[in-house]
Amino acid sequence: MRKLVLFLFLLLPAAAAVFSDKQFGPFNQSYYTFFNVLNPATISNGALQVTPDSAGNFTLANRSGRIFFNQSFRLWDSNQVASFNTSFLFNMFRVNGSSSPGEGLAFVIAPNSVDLPPGSDGQYLGLTNATTDGNSTNRIVAVELDTFKEDFDPDDNHLGLDINSVRSVKTVSLSDVGMEMVPVGTRFHMVWIQYDGASKRLSVFMAEQKQEKDESFIIQPRPAKPILTADLNLAELVNQDSYLGFAASTGSSFQLNCVLRWNLTVEVLPGGADDQAGGGGGQTLKVALGVGLGGVVILVVGLVGLFYYVYRRRRTASDPAILGALKSLPGTPREFKFSELKKATNSFDEKNKLGQGGFGVVYRGLLPKEKVEIAVKKFSRENLKGKDDFLAELTIINRLRHKHLVRLLGWCHKNGTLLLVYDYMPNGSLDSHLFCSPETAALSWSLRYKIASGVASALHYLHDEYDQKVVHRDLKASNIMLDAHFNARLGDFGLARAIDNERTSYADQHLDGVPGTIGYIAPECFHTGKATRESDVYGFGAVLLELVCGQRPWTKRDNFNSIVDWVWWLHREGCLLKAVDERLGSDYTAQEAERLLLLGLACSHPNAGERPKTQAVVQIISGSVDVPHVPSFKPAFVWPSSMPADGVTLGLDSSDTNYNVNSMATSITTGSSWNVGWTPQYLSRESNAEPVV
Repeated sequence: MRKLVLFLFLLLPAAAAVFSDKQFGPFNQSYYTFFNVLNPATISNGALQVTPDSAGNFTLANRSGRIFFNQSFRLWDSNQVASFNTSFLFNMFRVNGSSSPGEGLAFVIAPNSVDLPPGSDGQYLGLTNATTDGNSTNRIVAVELDTFKEDFDPDDNHLGLDINSVRSVKTVSLSDVGMEMVPVGTRFHMVWIQYDGASKRLSVFMAEQKQEKDESFIIQPRPAKPILTADLNLAELVNQDSYLGFAASTGSSFQLNCVLRWNLTVEVLPGGADDQAGGGGGQTLKVALGVGLGGVVILVVGLVGLFYYVYRRRRTASDPAILGALKSLPGTPREFKFSELKKATNSFDEKNKLGQGGFGVVYRGLLPKEKVEIAVKKFSRENLKGKDDFLAELTIINRLRHKHLVRLLGWCHKNGTLLLVYDYMPNGSLDSHLFCSPETAALSWSLRYKIASGVASALHYLHDEYDQKVVHRDLKASNIMLDAHFNARLGDFGLARAIDNERTSYADQHLDGVPGTIGYIAPECFHTGKATRESDVYGFGAVLLELVCGQRPWTKRDNFNSIVDWVWWLHREGCLLKAVDERLGSDYTAQEAERLLLLGLACSHPNAGERPKTQAVVQIISGSVDVPHVPSFKPAFVWPSSMPADGVTLGLDSSDTNYNVNSMATSITTGSSWNVGWTPQYLSRESNAEPVV
């Protein structure tokens, strides 16, 4: 109701100045209508990505971008300078926990909204370049949030006031006030910028914002004391009609520069675009004054009734649980119209069906206006349980940013039908290439190794690099999608769950039995009913063996009931490479094949504490770390399993009353060097094509 209150306030007679009030966010694709987004900036993942986000096959280094509101504001005339207030919630994120962030983000006043200076990456923050920096003709003023120290900077964590140049006329170190903009992990900050046109005084405030466990924000009030102040006559520095927005850049070091919310209030001066359009209330105020106070009262009452009617209609159009969960997200993904998705999929034609699992059917679609192919997941469970699955998938994948994860584009909820919209993956799922007909050409070895590396990177991100610990619980070949260049994209997050950082497992009490697919479920899950990072690694081990052997985990070979038992026997017999997919012939790299097979066995260790962590897995696949020792005989599963070195019980909470430390059995193998830390995991999902528990 906040917008309504502001609007009604503007209708009342007053001698005060008229202000145009804009409130932007949560951000979705519809905002492309209101903003000029200068490539490579994007609007995605619920935020203004002023430099590219981590989804896509491109480098994040040495980039610059701008995003501006596409309407100009008259900031001064011969009689006065306009006042304005703006605030924005932002997040700068070190990709993959990189040791050095860079370069920074800036709020900008600029003469136009369509020019991005060439060569404005690195130190130039998307504002200027080596040729134009310092020129008075730039006509820009910016408040910079700088995260990389150049020779002219005080440090790599400061606010700065920039006038036509990235060499700030005034800087303030944020370290001196106990704030760090880009720590390792995720941190959110709000910046308030206030400009008083009468006193020509600029004040900048800043405060850290806490994110709740449900990913919503309770915005902290603006601090009483500004961090940076300056005397500034905008009439001498910027064009009379100027544009407001954001610019950012990356250099050899890089970060994600995300704006999640943006509020903007600008005093309306006569003759400005906002006054002419009536968008900020200037025309509205004149009409209201013309009808007199009695007319204003009637108009107010009518507007209240209209807003209440619209509010009720919107409340009943979608399920409150869906809307409530969406509002709690840091940035609402795009809401598609049901008619739009129905048309895109040709009324969910069976010919467009891409796949089906226990939670829904996926269809191929085409958005004609945008000429973009999409994958539409239609949930099959129309009851409360189906909504839980929908919300679980939406809540988790909405904020994940990684090039090896399938990207969520949006959602739809209409008449009980639940839909999620994803990027379309032209090469389908991994299992369709591994377990194809004999006439189909086998997936090449180089692509198999590339896929293994991509999935390992995605899993490490979920376990250790994302700010929340996420378990997927459904790691298998059918949930690994392949884009046009056969890059792996881990998808299907309907069973995934985020877990508290202090916990080691996730138990879903509402699932019947152990969720998952035979061959991918770690043995300890049958005893605990809990998913952990270690059980995710077990599923990854099964995928590695699938990639190398070209066989499903439950395939019987040479009197062995599973591929992992067969491969372990080959390892004992010293003929491990016999496990390589026969369709490859000799077209593979023996050293790489042996590395993946041994790693697959290591991840498939029956005892959770002996499996490698995702950090080690990534290093092993890259060849920077040797494969750990794999015993010749497959160790026996022992339960309760032994206590890991860090003192965390495997799959057991301290509240488990039947757990007795004194009666712990010890694993057959001891002194393992596979452990590199303790990480969370993914959950397995049902599929009609595979045996499930």
